[in-house]
Amino acid sequence: MSDGLVKGADGNVRCWWPGDDAEYVRYHDEEWGRPVHDDVRLFEKLCLEGFQAGLSWLTILRKRENFRAAFDGFDFHKIAKYTDSDVERLLGDVGIVRHRGKIEAIINNAQRTLELVEEFGSLSDYLWGFAPADHPVYTRETMLSETPESRALSKDLKKRGFKFVGPTTIYALMQAMGMVNDHIEGCFCREEAD
Repeated sequence: MSDGLVKGADGNVRCWWPGDDAEYVRYHDEEWGRPVHDDVRLFEKLCLEGFQAGLSWLTILRKRENFRAAFDGFDFHKIAKYTDSDVERLLGDVGIVRHRGKIEAIINNAQRTLELVEEFGSLSDYLWGFAPADHPVYTRETMLSETPESRALSKDLKKRGFKFVGPTTIYALMQAMGMVNDHIEGCFCREEAD
Protein backbone atom coordinates (compact mmCIF):
# COMPACT_ATOMS: atom_id res chain seq x y z
CA MET A 1 0.00 0.00 0.00
CA SER A 2 1.08 3.63 -0.21
CA ASP A 3 1.31 6.66 2.06
CA GLY A 4 2.85 4.68 4.91
CA LEU A 5 0.07 2.12 5.25
CA VAL A 6 0.34 -1.65 5.11
CA LYS A 7 -2.26 -4.39 5.18
CA GLY A 8 -1.48 -6.93 7.88
CA ALA A 9 -1.98 -10.68 7.79
CA ASP A 10 -5.09 -10.04 9.92
CA GLY A 11 -6.57 -7.90 7.13
CA ASN A 12 -6.26 -4.62 9.08
CA VAL A 13 -4.72 -1.60 7.40
CA ARG A 14 -2.24 0.06 9.76
CA CYS A 15 0.81 2.33 9.91
CA TRP A 16 3.91 0.85 8.28
CA TRP A 17 6.31 0.97 11.22
CA PRO A 18 5.43 -2.15 13.25
CA GLY A 19 6.04 -4.36 10.21
CA ASP A 20 4.92 -7.91 10.85
CA ASP A 21 6.48 -8.43 14.30
CA ALA A 22 3.60 -9.66 16.49
CA GLU A 23 4.72 -7.77 19.62
CA TYR A 24 5.25 -4.55 17.69
CA VAL A 25 1.88 -4.89 15.94
CA ARG A 26 0.15 -5.44 19.30
CA TYR A 27 1.87 -2.31 20.69
CA HIS A 28 0.78 -0.28 17.67
CA ASP A 29 -2.80 -1.59 17.74
CA GLU A 30 -3.48 -1.53 21.49
CA GLU A 31 -1.19 1.07 23.12
CA TRP A 32 0.51 3.62 20.89
CA GLY A 33 -1.49 6.80 20.54
CA ARG A 34 -4.09 5.80 23.15
CA PRO A 35 -4.55 8.50 25.81
CA VAL A 36 -2.84 7.69 29.11
CA HIS A 37 -3.43 9.63 32.34
CA ASP A 38 -2.08 7.23 34.97
CA ASP A 39 1.06 8.74 36.54
CA VAL A 40 2.96 5.46 36.90
CA ARG A 41 2.28 4.49 33.28
CA LEU A 42 3.28 7.97 32.14
CA PHE A 43 6.50 7.79 34.13
CA GLU A 44 7.21 4.40 32.58
CA LYS A 45 6.71 5.83 29.10
CA LEU A 46 8.99 8.77 29.91
CA CYS A 47 11.69 6.39 31.17
CA LEU A 48 11.45 3.97 28.27
CA GLU A 49 11.54 6.75 25.69
CA GLY A 50 14.73 7.99 27.37
CA PHE A 51 16.24 4.51 27.31
CA GLN A 52 15.32 4.21 23.63
CA ALA A 53 17.54 7.15 22.62
CA GLY A 54 20.06 5.72 20.16
CA LEU A 55 18.35 2.31 20.02
CA SER A 56 15.34 0.85 18.24
CA TRP A 57 11.97 0.98 19.98
CA LEU A 58 11.55 -2.74 19.37
CA THR A 59 14.68 -3.41 21.46
CA ILE A 60 13.11 -1.50 24.36
CA LEU A 61 9.69 -3.07 23.86
CA ARG A 62 11.16 -6.55 24.03
CA LYS A 63 12.90 -5.67 27.32
CA ARG A 64 9.92 -3.83 28.83
CA GLU A 65 8.94 -6.54 31.32
CA ASN A 66 12.56 -6.74 32.47
CA PHE A 67 12.61 -2.96 32.91
CA ARG A 68 9.38 -3.14 34.93
CA ALA A 69 10.84 -5.81 37.22
CA ALA A 70 14.16 -3.99 37.61
CA PHE A 71 12.58 -0.58 38.33
CA ASP A 72 9.81 -1.59 40.76
CA GLY A 73 7.08 -1.30 38.14
CA PHE A 74 8.22 2.29 37.47
CA ASP A 75 6.80 3.44 40.80
CA PHE A 76 8.58 6.79 40.91
CA HIS A 77 8.04 7.05 44.68
CA LYS A 78 10.25 3.96 45.15
CA ILE A 79 12.75 4.85 42.43
CA ALA A 80 13.29 8.31 43.94
CA LYS A 81 14.82 6.55 46.97
CA TYR A 82 17.29 4.43 44.98
CA THR A 83 20.89 4.56 46.13
CA ASP A 84 24.27 3.82 44.56
CA SER A 85 23.75 0.14 45.36
CA ASP A 86 20.59 0.19 43.22
CA VAL A 87 22.58 1.74 40.37
CA GLU A 88 25.13 -1.08 40.65
CA ARG A 89 22.34 -3.68 40.80
CA LEU A 90 20.80 -2.24 37.63
CA LEU A 91 24.14 -2.08 35.84
CA GLY A 92 24.44 -5.82 36.47
CA ASP A 93 20.97 -6.64 35.11
CA VAL A 94 21.42 -8.20 31.66
CA GLY A 95 17.67 -7.95 31.02
CA ILE A 96 17.74 -4.16 30.62
CA VAL A 97 19.85 -1.58 28.81
CA ARG A 98 22.85 -1.14 31.10
CA HIS A 99 23.75 2.50 30.57
CA ARG A 100 24.87 4.29 33.73
CA GLY A 101 23.80 7.73 32.52
CA LYS A 102 20.30 6.57 31.63
CA ILE A 103 19.89 4.60 34.86
CA GLU A 104 20.99 7.59 36.94
CA ALA A 105 18.66 9.79 34.87
CA ILE A 106 15.68 7.58 35.79
CA ILE A 107 16.45 8.01 39.49
CA ASN A 108 16.90 11.76 39.06
CA ASN A 109 13.71 11.99 37.00
CA ALA A 110 11.77 10.10 39.67
CA GLN A 111 12.87 12.71 42.21
CA ARG A 112 11.92 15.52 39.84
CA THR A 113 8.56 13.83 39.20
CA LEU A 114 7.78 13.94 42.91
CA GLU A 115 8.38 17.70 42.74
CA LEU A 116 6.06 18.01 39.74
CA VAL A 117 3.33 16.06 41.53
CA GLU A 118 3.70 18.36 44.53
CA GLU A 119 3.35 21.42 42.29
CA PHE A 120 0.76 20.26 39.74
CA GLY A 121 -1.15 17.53 41.57
CA SER A 122 -0.10 14.83 39.11
CA LEU A 123 2.41 14.08 36.40
CA SER A 124 -0.57 13.68 34.08
CA ASP A 125 -1.85 17.21 34.73
CA TYR A 126 1.61 18.63 34.10
CA LEU A 127 2.26 16.72 30.85
CA TRP A 128 -1.21 17.17 29.39
CA GLY A 129 -0.85 20.91 29.99
CA PHE A 130 1.45 20.91 26.95
CA ALA A 131 -1.07 19.25 24.61
CA PRO A 132 -1.36 21.03 21.26
CA ALA A 133 -4.62 22.84 20.53
CA ASP A 134 -4.91 20.94 17.27
CA HIS A 135 -2.77 18.42 15.49
CA PRO A 136 -2.41 17.84 11.76
CA VAL A 137 -2.84 14.45 10.13
CA TYR A 138 0.51 13.25 8.83
CA THR A 139 1.63 10.87 6.13
CA ARG A 140 4.79 8.81 6.39
CA GLU A 141 6.60 11.51 4.41
CA THR A 142 5.34 14.47 6.45
CA MET A 143 5.52 12.99 9.97
CA LEU A 144 7.62 15.11 12.32
CA SER A 145 10.19 14.09 14.89
CA GLU A 146 9.56 17.14 17.07
CA THR A 147 7.09 20.00 17.30
CA PRO A 148 6.89 23.41 19.00
CA GLU A 149 5.01 21.72 21.87
CA SER A 150 7.63 18.99 22.29
CA ARG A 151 10.36 21.62 22.29
CA ALA A 152 8.49 23.65 24.92
CA LEU A 153 7.89 20.61 27.13
CA SER A 154 11.50 19.46 26.71
CA LYS A 155 12.78 22.91 27.65
CA ASP A 156 10.57 23.07 30.74
CA LEU A 157 11.55 19.57 31.87
CA LYS A 158 15.24 20.39 31.46
CA LYS A 159 14.75 23.60 33.43
CA ARG A 160 13.27 21.46 36.21
CA GLY A 161 16.33 19.18 36.18
CA PHE A 162 15.06 16.22 34.11
CA LYS A 163 17.57 14.26 32.00
CA PHE A 164 17.27 12.47 28.63
CA VAL A 165 14.26 14.59 27.69
CA GLY A 166 15.24 16.16 24.37
CA PRO A 167 12.50 17.38 22.02
CA THR A 168 12.58 14.25 19.85
CA THR A 169 12.33 11.98 22.89
CA ILE A 170 9.50 14.09 24.24
CA TYR A 171 7.63 14.02 20.93
CA ALA A 172 7.91 10.23 20.99
CA LEU A 173 6.42 10.37 24.51
CA MET A 174 3.59 12.61 23.28
CA GLN A 175 2.83 10.06 20.55
CA ALA A 176 3.08 7.05 22.88
CA MET A 177 0.86 8.60 25.57
CA GLY A 178 -1.79 9.64 23.07
CA MET A 179 -1.31 13.38 23.50
CA VAL A 180 -1.06 13.44 19.72
CA ASN A 181 -2.62 10.90 17.39
CA ASP A 182 -0.03 10.15 14.73
CA HIS A 183 -1.73 7.06 13.35
CA ILE A 184 -1.71 7.78 9.64
CA GLU A 185 -5.03 8.56 7.94
CA GLY A 186 -6.40 5.20 6.83
CA CYS A 187 -4.91 3.24 9.74
CA PHE A 188 -7.70 1.39 11.51
CA CYS A 189 -6.40 2.65 14.88
CA ARG A 190 -6.68 6.35 14.04
CA GLU A 191 -10.37 6.71 14.89
CA GLU A 192 -10.11 4.40 17.90
CA ALA A 193 -7.28 6.48 19.38
CA ASP A 194 -9.16 9.81 19.14
